[in-house]
Amino acid sequence: MFPKVSIVVPIYKVEKYIHRCIESILEQTYTNLEIILVNDGSPDNCGKIIDEYAGKDNRIHVVHKKNGGLSDARNKGMEYATGEYTLFVDSDDWLERNMVEVLVKISLDYQADVVQSAFYYAYNDHLLYDNRYFSQNDPHVLLNKKELMYELVRNEKVKNFAWGKLYKTNLIKNLPFKKGVLFEDVFWAHLVMHRVNTYVISHKPMYYYLQRDESIVANYSLRNLDIIEGLKERHKFIEQHYDNLIDESFTVILTNCLIHYNLLMMNRRIDENGICKKRIRSYIKMHYKEFLAAVKGNKEMKTQLLLFHIHPIINFSFLALRKISRKLKVLPQQVGFERKNFSFKV
Repeated sequence: MFPKVSIVVPIYKVEKYIHRCIESILEQTYTNLEIILVNDGSPDNCGKIIDEYAGKDNRIHVVHKKNGGLSDARNKGMEYATGEYTLFVDSDDWLERNMVEVLVKISLDYQADVVQSAFYYAYNDHLLYDNRYFSQNDPHVLLNKKELMYELVRNEKVKNFAWGKLYKTNLIKNLPFKKGVLFEDVFWAHLVMHRVNTYVISHKPMYYYLQRDESIVANYSLRNLDIIEGLKERHKFIEQHYDNLIDESFTVILTNCLIHYNLLMMNRRIDENGICKKRIRSYIKMHYKEFLAAVKGNKEMKTQLLLFHIHPIINFSFLALRKISRKLKVLPQQVGFERKNFSFKV
């Protein structure tokens, strides 16, 4: 008997995309599915749409709840998960038809606790595949716990995203997502991976991660700073359990602090008194020696840290000048991703 897979889909204000997402799940070549659609108090027609789907396919279980955010919706969905495996899918994304079948086979073949699928960044007219480290036809990569935590902290080969990974349900059943925060996966992923013995990376992109036409600068809010708090929380865990990764963790925190400081500079209206910028600058100053030691082999980050330490405006100007130089092709362009032309309708 093939093991049952619980697919948890939190749903909120995605009427435009929900059909494509659900259809991609219903059309899976692997049929022993339990599809848990959680309506997180969506004000549009999503609740009605998923009820209609439930009436057509008995594998679908619909949950309606008051709006509580993505974490709360995922947690509610997990209360109903009875499969041996669990897969999270965001409701504006979609899957290749054989994704579940492929991931379950890999998990069984390697006795893996978690299997990670590669994914496409999906735009309106093209797809991007990150081929900086792997090509689509490369053999699977197996990671043990120590290797996995290193890659998770770096967030390159192993992303912090909860979606696009097949988990053994007993691994995550009692690890709820933190409610009321953005970037909830950053608060959660390291706790999961700490329990993993075998982790497998598949390089075949089978998950489509929708990129909406929204500017991070135009839509920036103070809630975006949650990622820094998540990284700080994770850093305490790293200090307790993986002291060999402290420098890597500090580097990631510094990178995000500098990014968000600059975003706050470009969005002065939301931080009128500069309180958040002062908080970030104070944190960098407090840990300056640790940051400097952490980035000693990273010329890029060391330069930014030194310039920021002199004055944040100097680092901001340096980055702006470098961006202009790249546009003018004075400096070499950053390594791009593999592009595939694509057009889809929603």
